Amino acid sequence: MDLEIDGNAALVTASSSGLGRASAKALARDGVNVVLNGRDEERLADARAEVEAVAEGEVVVQPGDLTEADDIEAMVERTVDEFGGLDHLVTSAGGPPSGSFLDTDDEDWQQAYELLVMSVVRLAREAHPHLAAGEETGTIVNITSRSVKEAIDDLVLSNSVRMGVIGLEKTLSKEFAPDIRANAVLPGPHETSRIQDLVEAAVERGEYDSYEEGLDEWAGNPLERIGDPMELGNTVAFLSSPKSGFINGTAITIDGGTTGANL
Repeated sequence: MDLEIDGNAALVTASSSGLGRASAKALARDGVNVVLNGRDEERLADARAEVEAVAEGEVVVQPGDLTEADDIEAMVERTVDEFGGLDHLVTSAGGPPSGSFLDTDDEDWQQAYELLVMSVVRLAREAHPHLAAGEETGTIVNITSRSVKEAIDDLVLSNSVRMGVIGLEKTLSKEFAPDIRANAVLPGPHETSRIQDLVEAAVERGEYDSYEEGLDEWAGNPLERIGDPMELGNTVAFLSSPKSGFINGTAITIDGGTTGANL
């Protein structure tokens, strides 16, 4: 299906690995010019090579820390300077540390808020005039977690702080419309490098006999498998395209049916 986004420009944060990288890859495959972001320049170089292998548009990298306002401003400026505008913003960030409520101190809470919420606030603020200036409707897609639908044990920071992103996304879907649409995706476990590392470490500790056995432990859903990161990336690309033109202010759970919430 032609998503009709060829030649558009996108900034995808935390795209040196994981679901951010998959989203950038899906957009680039459909002809979008993409700016990749991350803090580790070596991982960014690897991501660029992988994305360029399928890209129909241009791919550039912009290192930066999502908790630094100046770095966020530089990401948006680089996108506009390189491609003459910004049509799509995809926000992603690494997850906060796990832990229970009583094991989490004030500094943990503040760091999680800066990373997960304030990064999106600053990105949306910086990107707004450019997203609104295009001939077509601009888009924002926030990658968060299924934890906003159903709390996950020992993830108090993710369960709590990510809810702020959903409240912001819903607000922007009204305040920025009709020039910009805002949506979110709520992933469950996908076979990213982080999960691969966790499973391989568990195999080394003798908890599983094989990688496949360990991976099956993450597949607690009706589809009986873990997600492919590109399945989420494809959804992000769709939400960034005119093909999803009447979808606005929604949060789509992508977890194989794990979450038990009705809404």
